[in-house]
Formats: sequence, structure tokens, C-alpha cells
Amino acid sequence: MAAFDEKEYIQDFDWSIWKRIFPIMGRYKGFLAGMIASSALSCAADVLYPLFQRHAIAGFIEAGALDGLGPFALAYAAVILVQSILVVAGTRCAMNTEMYMGRDLRQGLFDHLQTLSLSFYNVTPVGYLLTRITNDTNRIAGNLAWGLFDLTDAVFYVSGSFLAMLALNWQLGLVVILIVPIMAALTGWFQPRILHWTRRVRRLNSKITGAFNEGITGAKTTKTLVIEEKSICGFRALTGEMDRSAVRAARLNAVYIPLTLFFSTLTVAIVLLRGGLLVEEQVLDLATLSAFVAYAINIFEPIQNLTANLAEFMAVQASIERVTGLLDEKPQIADAPPVVERYGDCFHPKRENWEPLRGEIEFKDVTFRYPDGGDNVLEHFDLHIPAGATVAIVGETGAGKSTLVNLVCRFFEPTQGQILIDGRDYRERSQLWLHSNIGYVLQSPHLFSGSLRENIRYGRLDATDQEVEAAARAVSADQVAAKLDKGWDSDVGEEGGRLSTGEKQLISFARAVLADPRIFVLDEATSSIDTQTEQDIQNAIDHLLRDRTSFLIAHRLSTIRKADLILVVRDGKIVERGTHRSLLRARGYYHDLYSRQFAEENAAKVLGA
Repeated sequence: MAAFDEKEYIQDFDWSIWKRIFPIMGRYKGFLAGMIASSALSCAADVLYPLFQRHAIAGFIEAGALDGLGPFALAYAAVILVQSILVVAGTRCAMNTEMYMGRDLRQGLFDHLQTLSLSFYNVTPVGYLLTRITNDTNRIAGNLAWGLFDLTDAVFYVSGSFLAMLALNWQLGLVVILIVPIMAALTGWFQPRILHWTRRVRRLNSKITGAFNEGITGAKTTKTLVIEEKSICGFRALTGEMDRSAVRAARLNAVYIPLTLFFSTLTVAIVLLRGGLLVEEQVLDLATLSAFVAYAINIFEPIQNLTANLAEFMAVQASIERVTGLLDEKPQIADAPPVVERYGDCFHPKRENWEPLRGEIEFKDVTFRYPDGGDNVLEHFDLHIPAGATVAIVGETGAGKSTLVNLVCRFFEPTQGQILIDGRDYRERSQLWLHSNIGYVLQSPHLFSGSLRENIRYGRLDATDQEVEAAARAVSADQVAAKLDKGWDSDVGEEGGRLSTGEKQLISFARAVLADPRIFVLDEATSSIDTQTEQDIQNAIDHLLRDRTSFLIAHRLSTIRKADLILVVRDGKIVERGTHRSLLRARGYYHDLYSRQFAEENAAKVLGA
């Protein structure tokens, strides 16, 4: 995952990439206009201050009189007051732009992720997605808001200062302007390199944070495997690399900052030398020279900021590419426009047009291979499953037992052929219609942060507390609530961390029961539950699956003897099909699996006794 996430986008400025972000910025053009206007007016006030200084020296100090001091002080105070208001207004506009733009980017990405197919999540690291949604969106919003604010501020101040200097004395003004290209070149050379190493430090810091997290959460495994030394060496390598990168950035700064100070001081010295000569020749007055010195001192920081902002904008282009690249991802499984028109999509379902689902399923000349290539998993496969039938899928670990279920659930679609549900190709109806009628219980179920009651209610969001508790009792999940301090309102922790795997499976069962689906999928769902609880759940399942089409992906073959049809999977292919009795009589692969497991279970009972 780390290598995938560390991909760098290094290319020249590309206007087409930036245009992708403009529609989002356009939503807040009022804030942007206010930010630019307040920045321009605030910079005008900054340009006026040296002129106030010039007037004070010429009109009061050199003249030796205080006539007009009151109006001057009031005017000076008014400019300060107006500028303060403008700074507050501009800051507020920039802050609103950052917050709203970041919100829209995150919301847009999250909404888009809901539309992508399961196959996308199978090949995309979670860390990559989290970085896009958090780091990249924050970076884009922050830099476009505050970077634009600083950029306009620098442009307006530098432009205004140059105009003021040229108006006061164009010869002395040219002296300052001629130093600017040197400063710009200096900043242009150092800033990208400093930025490169600073960004590297940030990335390494993220890795170190991840290593901290992994070291803490995996402390038990580390100690039991006695790999402390390996963990320490890996962590030391990360911190060493970060140290070297931070030192490199510090060295560049250590050269760059003194150089900028040298040239800015040199410029002030030249202004003082040349200006002093002009004052001595009575070509220039002392008040004007003091204004020039003020401009010369203040002008170089905005120039440095201007170049740094331009370099940062180039770096932000990589974040825009990452975010827009994710937004450009297309779902591999998508409803056709006529289907969306009739049944709606996942955000705007038209439930009034949804037909009831009975559960009859038919594979009709289906050929399938996974999108990442390889051999066909199914070839010209036919299977008819009557409504209410129970189909068990068995095989060794890694044999490909989930393929059939993934096709039924339309997580993948046939490469060729059709899958009919209630006599119609399921591509003629919406994915949401199908998924709303499926209850899926995984071997390692996922629980959301929140209470026990909230996690069960995800099965049907409008369910009452009584319905939630009834669904839990049906599969003995009420025993979990009874063990916890706050009962149904107990927090399950992040990803259900406060519960055992078996308890999480019970909650997942209750959630599926509450959904009351027409199709049940149990993916080795009782493999981590003790024997007594498994028997309780098995009794509940026998009742719950009645009149519902169900698929049981089973590891324990003893749990699927009552299935109407058993499909035996080996090396990704369905090699046998039939009932439990017929498969045993055939004395094939299923017979070998069952006999081996039966012997292992008996041996375990003897050893346990």
C-alpha cells in the first residue's frame, strides 16, 4: 500500500487539470471576489503607510511645526481601522472558501465512492482512498483559498510599491526593481527544492505514525513471535530517513534565508547610498528617502511569498490530479439509463416501481472470468434454483466458493450469458432493488462505530427498538447485550473491537434477520461460533430460511446436509452438484471431503474428552 500511495505526479503546469476544479470554486465566487477586493484595498493601505511617513517627516519634523497634526492623526487612524476591517473580511472570505470547498470535495468523493463496484475496492488500498479524501482535499482547499489570498496580496503590494517608488523618483525606483529579478531567481531555485524535502519529511512522518499505530495494535503479535528487534530496525530505518530528509531541508533553508537577507539588506544599503547622494545634491529630500527605505525593506518578503506560492500551486496540481483521477473512476457494474429512469439510482431510488422479489434464480449459459484476467471460472454454466431453495457451496479454502454468490448478488456480472431473477435478466432491474432484497452474513462481519442497537438497526433503518430486539433474540444475539454494561446501548468500539468474532457474527445475523430479505447469503457465518451457540443459530436459520432462497458457503459440511442442492467447488470450478445423499453415493470429491472432516471432528472429540 505504501508504494501505491507514495506515487508522485511530476509534470509541467497543465491548464486542463486546473479547469476541473473551477466549477467547485465557482460556487463560492462571492467569497473569492470579496477576498480579492479586500486584499487589493488592504494592500493599498500598506502602500500608503510610507507616504504617511514621508508626509510626517516633511510636514512636521523638518518643518518644526505641528499644524495639521490632528487631521493627519485621524486620517492615519482611519486607514488603520479600515485596513483592520478589510483584513478580517478577507480572512473570513478565505476561511469560508477553504471550509466549503473542502467540504464539497470530500462529499463529492465520498458520494462517488458509493457508486463504484466491489471490484474497485478489491484492488484499491484503503490508505490510498483515505489520503485522497482527507489529505488531498484539505491541501487543495487550503492552498486555493489561502494561497490565492497570499498571491493576490503579494501581487497588489509589489505592484503598488513599484508604482509609488517610480512616482516618487524613477531613478531610485529602478535601483530597487533591478534587484528583484535576482531575488526572484534565488527564490525560484531554492523554494522547489525546500518544498521537495519538506514534503518528503511529511510523507515519512505519516509512515512513522502508521508504524506507531501498527506497533501498538500489534504489540501482542510482536511479542509472541519475538520480532521486537525486526520492528525496532524497521522503525529506526524510517526515523533515520526522516532525519536525513529534515536535515537536507534545514541546510537549504540555512543557505536560502541568509542569502535573501543579504540581498534585501544590500538593496536597502544601495538605496541609502544612492539616496543619500541625491539628498546631498538636493535632488531628493530626506522624507522621500525614508519612504524609499521603507518600501525597499518591505517589498522583498511579498516577492518571496509570491514565488513560494507559485511553487506550491505546482505541487497542488498533483493533488488535483489524484482527486480528479478518483472522480473519473467508472463503476464496472452500472445500471443502464432506461433502468435508472424506471427504478432510480442508489441516491434517488424509485421504490414505487420496484417489483416484489420471489427468489427464483437461473444461470443461463453463463461464462465468467474476473476483470483482472485469467482463465474462465465458469463456462457455459446452467443452473436453476427454485424460489425458497437452499443451495450450499462447499470446497477447500481458496477454491473459489464465493464466485457464484458474487454473481448472484451482482457484485460481478457474467462475461457471457444471463442470470435471471424471477424470469428476467437482473440487468433489467436496478442493483439497489436486488441488494435491498439480499441479506449477507460474512465470516468476518464488519460492525460500525456506535451502539449494539444501532448496528443491528442498519438492517432496516426505520425499525423500532422492539423489532431490533426481536431480531436479536431470534439468533441469540440478545446474549451479547446481556453481557455488556449498558446493554443494547453499549458501544461496540471501532470495527466492533469490544466484541469477539463470534459475538460480531451474532450481531451480523440479527442485522440480516431485521432486513427480512428474500435471498440469504451465509458466508461461513458460523465458523467462529461455539458449538452451543451454533446449534441455537442453526435452529433459528432453519426457521428463517423457510420460503427464502438461500446460499450457504460452508466450511463445516455437517451444517449443510439439509440443503436442497450442494455445489462442490475445486480449483475455481464446480466439479459436482447434487444432494448430500446423492453426492455421498457418488463417492467422489465431496465424499472425500466429508469423510476427512468427519474423521477430524471425531478425533477432536476424542482428544477433547
